[in-house]
Amino acid sequence: MTSVTDHPTVAARAAELWAPVPGYLNAPTLGLPPRAVVTAMQEAMVQWQTGRACPVEYGELAERARQRYAELVGVPTDSVALGSQASVLAGTVATAVPDGAEVLCVTGDFTSVTFPFQVQERRGVRVRHLPLAELADAVTPQTHLVAFSLAQSSTGDLVDVAAVTEAAAAHGALTLCDTTQATGWMPVDASLFDLTICSAYKWLCQPRGTAYLTVRPEVADLITPNNAGWYAGASVWDSVYGPEMHLAPDARRFDVSLAWLCWVGAAAASEVFATLDPARVRDHDLVLAAELRARLGLEPCDRPVITLDDPTGHLADVLERAGVRCASRAGRVRLAFHVWNTDADVDLVAEALA
Repeated sequence: MTSVTDHPTVAARAAELWAPVPGYLNAPTLGLPPRAVVTAMQEAMVQWQTGRACPVEYGELAERARQRYAELVGVPTDSVALGSQASVLAGTVATAVPDGAEVLCVTGDFTSVTFPFQVQERRGVRVRHLPLAELADAVTPQTHLVAFSLAQSSTGDLVDVAAVTEAAAAHGALTLCDTTQATGWMPVDASLFDLTICSAYKWLCQPRGTAYLTVRPEVADLITPNNAGWYAGASVWDSVYGPEMHLAPDARRFDVSLAWLCWVGAAAASEVFATLDPARVRDHDLVLAAELRARLGLEPCDRPVITLDDPTGHLADVLERAGVRCASRAGRVRLAFHVWNTDADVDLVAEALA
């Protein structure tokens, strides 16, 4: 594995683009906004306060964020829809599952991926939960959809993408991948899946209230845009009054009405990430995590998230008193390294737990 010093541009650029917070190891919960995001949103607030806010300009910024996201995950811009939360986008997919069909989910996955399908059980949809390692083998000809997170929220464990997508293709099942805990720290190819969803307020450091859906064109026709409003119209500003309805011919028909100020920040954050090489960000994050694992005597593992058993919350208290910001999830402490972290953060955690 390469060392951090082989990629000085990541650490150097992060120091320029962010206002680093020592000991902040909580990107899977809430990403830190780049300086440009704070500036853009402060300026937008003043424009709003002084009556100079322009909804059309907000829409243009959202389109910039859509384009940058499409570039980041390797799909055409017209296959990306804009939303507010992962569960809302997953819910649109869930309502299109046929009555009585089978959906496979991962045991312990984040519930924004699972609950939208479980609430469909009242109409006969059958949801089966499997351990992550067993997901691919569980796909059968009766499976309509496999819904899973690329990286698990509680542990950072990665799905075997090739195994799951190949099994789904072999049995004619669709795939819905939540990339929320992956996009931003590692290269992600959304074209490998029929559908993906991503909440951008974590590793992508956008304001909460920004989320993305990618849809293969041949799959889009199977899904009803049940949250359609004026933003889903072929021409947004010509769609504010009925009764005629002319939805966008592409993935924009799945757009929800946008929380404008969130997308001011989203556009600024997306421009920042466009200047970063996802592979170098991954290497930076993985090297720091590997250093901490070595210091703590843990087995090597190529992911930026480290979890430590902490059923009583004692470790979380120790780390918090030392100035470490982390999360407690499922009886574990969760620590995660991202672009703003340095060797000093490794030292801080290792010394606190010594």
